[in-house]
Amino acid sequence: MRRRRLLLAVITNFALLAFGTVAFRVIEGPEWSWLDAFYMATITLTTVGFMEVHPLSSAGRVFVSLYALFGIFTLFYLATQLVRYVISGEIRSGWGRRLMERQLSTISDHSIICGFGRMGQQVAREFERRRLPYVVVDREPTSWRQSQRPHGLLVHGDATSDDVLKRAGVTRARSLVTVVSSDADNLYITMSARLLNPKLLIVARAEDPTAEEKLRRAGADRVVSPYLIGGQRMAQAVLRPTVLDFLDLATRAERPWLQIEEILVAPGSDLAGKTLENCRLREKQINVVAIRDPKGEISAAPSGQSVVEPGSILIVLGPRPALDELEREAAPTPVSATAQ
Repeated sequence: MRRRRLLLAVITNFALLAFGTVAFRVIEGPEWSWLDAFYMATITLTTVGFMEVHPLSSAGRVFVSLYALFGIFTLFYLATQLVRYVISGEIRSGWGRRLMERQLSTISDHSIICGFGRMGQQVAREFERRRLPYVVVDREPTSWRQSQRPHGLLVHGDATSDDVLKRAGVTRARSLVTVVSSDADNLYITMSARLLNPKLLIVARAEDPTAEEKLRRAGADRVVSPYLIGGQRMAQAVLRPTVLDFLDLATRAERPWLQIEEILVAPGSDLAGKTLENCRLREKQINVVAIRDPKGEISAAPSGQSVVEPGSILIVLGPRPALDELEREAAPTPVSATAQ
């Protein structure tokens, strides 16, 4: 709106200048050249008033009086809009920076995305769908729009720098995803992040298959190769198209009627220590695909007598509302509720 008003003021003043040029030419006659008319319109509109190029007629003097008065108001309006546009833009920009710095200093249990290219944008899009807090670190994130990413914050800088990672809250973060285009940078970011936060979950991108082992040794918990995964997915589209369609259906957030999710069963939760049959998940339209016990062993297609140990991870399939309810049941039971 403010930009539109400024543009309207500029157009109005140029139109007024053109009108004055034509008016002087018509009123004073052909003895005035177009340059003379433009000069008189300019000095009258700007109230400079150096000198008249020719003596003015009575009609010309009346026109100059009205033209000057009208010109003062239009120029004053233009100046007001220009100052308001500049000052408000600076204030808004400065306020936005201060607000973001304040949020960065307090954010915790979030995810950090290093690199905001095509992969980084896709990761951010998934975090937005799940309403998870995250921080993007990039040198020049040209496609960043804060209004479109209410759960994300931005840090301008090189993610290989420890200071930049600290600004992004790496010591308080839950996970870090490094998807810059260079394997060397991903390796360096992984090492730095692991040293700054030993408990951080780190997922790294690898362009070269030989870089996967180096990234793991540097501290990455997971290494993703886009070309390898893309090739495998294309092969599965030929070999197992129905399976691929099912997995695609279950992993898309915009299809809440059927999704696959992993749920951590916390010690002291309502599910800990019970069998799957006693958890009564089938009544909630939830199917348990697998259980990963605290030791890391995975049991596929568990029976109803399988015990859900504290610290286990349930791989479940079902509608989104039921999965959200199950996630609440798997969370630790509040002390106040236990006391009651």
